[in-house]
Amino acid sequence: MPITDRSSPTAVTPVLSPRRRMLVLAICCMSLFIVGLDVTIVNIALPSIRRDLNASVSGLQWIIDAYTVVLAGLLMLSGSTADRIGRRRTFQTGLTLFTLGSLLCSLAPGLGWLIAARAVQAVGGSMLNPVAMSIITNTFTEPRERARAIGVWGGVSGVSMALGPLVGGSLVGAVGWQSIFWINIPVGVAAFVLCALFVPESRAPRPRRVDPVGQVLVIVMLVTLTYGLIEAPAAGWGSPRTLGCFAVAALALAGLIGYELRTEEPLIELRFFRSVPFAGATVTAVCGFAAFGGFLFVNTLYLQNVLGLSALHAGLYTLPMAGLTVICSPLSGRIVAASGTRIPLLLAGITIGASGLIMTGLAAGTPLWRLMAAYVLFGLGFGMLNAPITNTAVSGMPRAQAGVAAAVTSTSRQIGQTLGVAVIGSLVTSAVAGPFATHFPEASRIGWWIVTGCGSAIVLLAILTTTGWARRSATRTAERLAHSPDRTATTS
Repeated sequence: MPITDRSSPTAVTPVLSPRRRMLVLAICCMSLFIVGLDVTIVNIALPSIRRDLNASVSGLQWIIDAYTVVLAGLLMLSGSTADRIGRRRTFQTGLTLFTLGSLLCSLAPGLGWLIAARAVQAVGGSMLNPVAMSIITNTFTEPRERARAIGVWGGVSGVSMALGPLVGGSLVGAVGWQSIFWINIPVGVAAFVLCALFVPESRAPRPRRVDPVGQVLVIVMLVTLTYGLIEAPAAGWGSPRTLGCFAVAALALAGLIGYELRTEEPLIELRFFRSVPFAGATVTAVCGFAAFGGFLFVNTLYLQNVLGLSALHAGLYTLPMAGLTVICSPLSGRIVAASGTRIPLLLAGITIGASGLIMTGLAAGTPLWRLMAAYVLFGLGFGMLNAPITNTAVSGMPRAQAGVAAAVTSTSRQIGQTLGVAVIGSLVTSAVAGPFATHFPEASRIGWWIVTGCGSAIVLLAILTTTGWARRSATRTAERLAHSPDRTATTS
């Protein structure tokens, strides 16, 4: 690929030395680390936040989902914006907003302020992961080298999410829940400075125009669906408010699909989904992260509110899950680079499903060995999940639209986590019939069965999306996209 003037409006990433490419990868991984850490570190602090701010269970759900809903709603816009105005510029803006949002979270005097600050964090976070993946994709152009870089990326994602409960438990126990947000500030500042020094600016040769109608429909769909799910236990699942939210979400989804199929440059390129592996990766991301979000949310409440563990001890309990995720995330990347996505996806589905199945028998007196077995299995499965999803998302797609393609699966992850917390949290809360600590273990079983179902779905998708028929659909889709200048920019 030719070296291009960085000031040019059609600039693409210049050829970099191997050392410079490693620096770019490291900087992108720094942003992924704080975003991934934030996902799980907040979960371990929820009981402490509940006591300090007098929050309900639905309030705790909003602390998580205010972030993931805003993130999911803006990821695709951020990806296409980066392709248009510059990936480095967008990335640095995201670092600034995420760091500022973290500071505001630590200063929040009440639940409403904390939820609002989480939304600010999410606006910045939406400009980090998909844009960083686009930078990586355009920096590492050789397929095997790119697969290895994506493996490292997936490994950092797994490590950061795995360390969250342990780091969060230590900070909450020693300083207080506000400290979990302080850790983002120095990393965010350092990444901003290093990005200015070492990451070259790049843009797509012909980026897409803004799609305001599609953007509004995405936000309306996600907000109304999440609001209906979280507030359903209090309002009633059959109440006019709940049913109205679900109806608006369904209408917004139908309108989004119809509009995006007709518009010349859509927010969501629905033609990507003609590729069976890409569509399968998207659904796998939803299933895997729904299981992840639900598992963390319910398990945190069980350990601290039922067993009475401190935040630090709860983090130590989940250390086996963290350890297996750390070990298996880079291993998954190597397996994907060597032999494809089927093996890690099968392992992910089987072990996540088995973990949920073990937890369906949860009680106040569940033996420690049984909890440890479930944590080990879930850590193994989740560690195997990220690399094949990410690799499938960008492989075969035009590099000029890497931001959009990566943002679709990043959005799927956030939608999955949002639904996991909202659906599992609300169903479990609705099933609690009496004192919380006494009835929670039995009520949680419906959530664990959903986790088991998500694992089973991942197994089926792993088989379906790695067949010869699926690979042929991916090849046909890539060829069509490469020869469609009206809707997808060509690579340079």
